[in-house]
Amino acid sequence: EVFIMFSNSVTNGGKTTLAEKLKKMLPNCDIISQDDFFKPESEVETDERGFKLYDALDALYMDEMVTKIHNWIKSPASSGVVTEEPQSTCDNQKNVYILIVEGFLLYNYEPLNEFWNRRYFLTLPYEECKRRRSTRVYQPADPPGYFDGHVWPMYLKYKNELEENASMQVVYLDGTKAQEELLSCVYSDIMQELNKLRE
Repeated sequence: EVFIMFSNSVTNGGKTTLAEKLKKMLPNCDIISQDDFFKPESEVETDERGFKLYDALDALYMDEMVTKIHNWIKSPASSGVVTEEPQSTCDNQKNVYILIVEGFLLYNYEPLNEFWNRRYFLTLPYEECKRRRSTRVYQPADPPGYFDGHVWPMYLKYKNELEENASMQVVYLDGTKAQEELLSCVYSDIMQELNKLRE
């Protein structure tokens, strides 16, 4: 049995940390990260301001990502997923494989929509997001004005598209909350979903 959750967030929203911690707590859990599918800098479009348009689907090899998820679903046991049991696992979850797909642009790429069991979206207010972004080192580095000129507007555009799509069921999470609180909230939600799958 395969259970797939998508974790999406604004830049520096905490999705990668959350995914890594969940992986340690859940049975037979694996992670596929969207960040692994960025095109090389030379293939990413540049706008008239000289900004590299990284916060767009065109900057990513999305078809490769979809293929990787497909392959995982076909054979989760052979994907190198760690099968030692977390302490919290009950016997009835030994045959469940869980895939966490984490990224910043997952929900408005149509081919991904067939996969999910559960979707989460970590949000941050502008000031906190900008503060966190400024503490990170990127390759290539953010040019002056990049956050306000490209990153934040693309996030708002994307989030609006998501909110306008009534069929899209998403659990919104407040990224300013403590990691442990977010972790416990998502963990218990996934456990409930797994139990529903069994019924």
